[in-house]
Amino acid sequence: MADVKSRASSGLRAALIGDVVGSRLVADRPAVHGAVNDALRDVGAGAIDSPAFTVGDEFQGSYPTVGAAIDAALSIRLAVAPHIDVRFGIGWGTVSVLDPERGIQDGPGWWAAREAIEWTAAAQRQPGLALVRTSFRVNGVDRTDADAINAALLCRDHLLGSLDDRSIRIVKGLLTNQTKKDIAAAEGISASAVSQRTGRDGLDLIVVASQYLRGVP
Repeated sequence: MADVKSRASSGLRAALIGDVVGSRLVADRPAVHGAVNDALRDVGAGAIDSPAFTVGDEFQGSYPTVGAAIDAALSIRLAVAPHIDVRFGIGWGTVSVLDPERGIQDGPGWWAAREAIEWTAAAQRQPGLALVRTSFRVNGVDRTDADAINAALLCRDHLLGSLDDRSIRIVKGLLTNQTKKDIAAAEGISASAVSQRTGRDGLDLIVVASQYLRGVP
């Protein structure tokens, strides 16, 4: 914990940028904005700067660790799925406060996050990477785990993007520690059907991968 506080006070942090995919094509943009805003409020705990909208459908926030930013991105994504699609860029680096009154920031952490979300948007246009929604970049710091983190994010995004609506609801329940019995009751199916689906669709793998990623410093 002391190390986390030290990094935050030095300006070193995980910057998170997100935006709504295809927002210009959305019929009811105020409703989408409201739903995403609700999701942002739910991931403010533990943030250095709680995620909030900046311009249009883009939002930004920062966290003391990369794992916390990855976990926040997943929570936001699942909170609005399947009706709203969101993509993310996470950057690790120092952040400078240019204007404390207005909350204006700059620095390598934000440059890295911008690079990451631009890569995410470009990757989505490639058939083999169409399900990518999250990527990570590092700027100006000696950090050697970026490739490993991105490999895990690519695989998890592919699994998440392959789910149907019911499996999305089930994985939401699993990630919030609901039992398979309770999830089955909510879905009106048997606990056995839930177990079969978690195995077939890799839902337990998503949960385990998310637990590992949450612990990334």
